[in-house]
Amino acid sequence: MGIKDIPLKSLDGTPTSLGAHTDRAVLVVNVASKCGLTPQYTALEELHKTYSGQGFSVVGFPCNQFGGQEPGTAEEIQSFCSTSYGVTFPLFEKIDVNGEQRSPVYAELTQTADAEGYTGDIRWNFEKFLLDGEGNVVARFGPRTEPDAPEVISAIKTLL
Repeated sequence: MGIKDIPLKSLDGTPTSLGAHTDRAVLVVNVASKCGLTPQYTALEELHKTYSGQGFSVVGFPCNQFGGQEPGTAEEIQSFCSTSYGVTFPLFEKIDVNGEQRSPVYAELTQTADAEGYTGDIRWNFEKFLLDGEGNVVARFGPRTEPDAPEVISAIKTLL
């Protein structure tokens, strides 16, 4: 089973998977509403809007494992994201990205090294993984790397 075949649920509870984005490059991000990095939602939404017509999507996985910064219900998360940042990209149900209850998606993602060679646990909210259309992880970017940083844009454009 590949990463795009792992069963998931959307934020509203609808069964889905990353396979809904077959043949699209996907930027997977663990997100939180009460984090100092939350303003990254603006650049994530801009990336999604700019490149979605070219075979690209941003997807977000709310996670409350870092300082309790995503405490809300699914409805509260959706409302916050849409009203505060105009988020239109898909959001999945709140998950764990580290530890014994780690989502199988993140068990796969965390095996990939970033540019500095780091593999393993997610370090904080807004860590980013770029997948190609087949679901292969082609890049990992740390939480403080802005979604519109040159290295992220370059990696996305390479896949389009």
